[in-house]
Amino acid sequence: MDDFGGYDWSVGTSGDHQEKMRDLSPKQLRYVARIYDWRLHPEEALGWVMAQKCMDLGSALSAFMNGEPERFNYMPKRDVPDQYHAAARVLDNICLRVNSGFYLSSPGNFVDSERRLSRWLKYQGADRSEGRRGRWILDEGIIAGLTEKLDLPETVAIPESPKNSLLHDVLSPLKDLGVSRDHLKYLPAEYDV
Repeated sequence: MDDFGGYDWSVGTSGDHQEKMRDLSPKQLRYVARIYDWRLHPEEALGWVMAQKCMDLGSALSAFMNGEPERFNYMPKRDVPDQYHAAARVLDNICLRVNSGFYLSSPGNFVDSERRLSRWLKYQGADRSEGRRGRWILDEGIIAGLTEKLDLPETVAIPESPKNSLLHDVLSPLKDLGVSRDHLKYLPAEYDV
């Protein structure tokens, strides 16, 4: 990772890396997020980079996939080996920021490995259909805005409500405020309820 005026990212302390990163332009920070070696100082250095406002969705997802989340996705937090706790925390933070919409999609900044991300989303969809959950679940609605080329899983169908009695139908607007709570979770994220 020799870049930016001969700076060698493979040496130095986390403080050295943070000091160098603070001098980089937003474009350079996005590049560092994509290439940073997770074996070095993921929590101190990469964690700082991923918290910057200039970070875009494509760079964030590239960094997420570079952290190899597959290794720990089904492992309970307490079972993650000590030497990987920092990397797992950075993956937690990236996933939370992706799902909250912190990272915005930027034209021309796509995911480095769309095939890997697509495979992750397929497994995530298979988990959902089998009633399983991994540690990191990416919001497909937010990622869909990144690129049209990703093969995203089908959306979950809204279950049909069972036939109810007349009394239930009359009182349901009072009970559920007019909308079944089961249906509210399927509204688009931008829909304010």
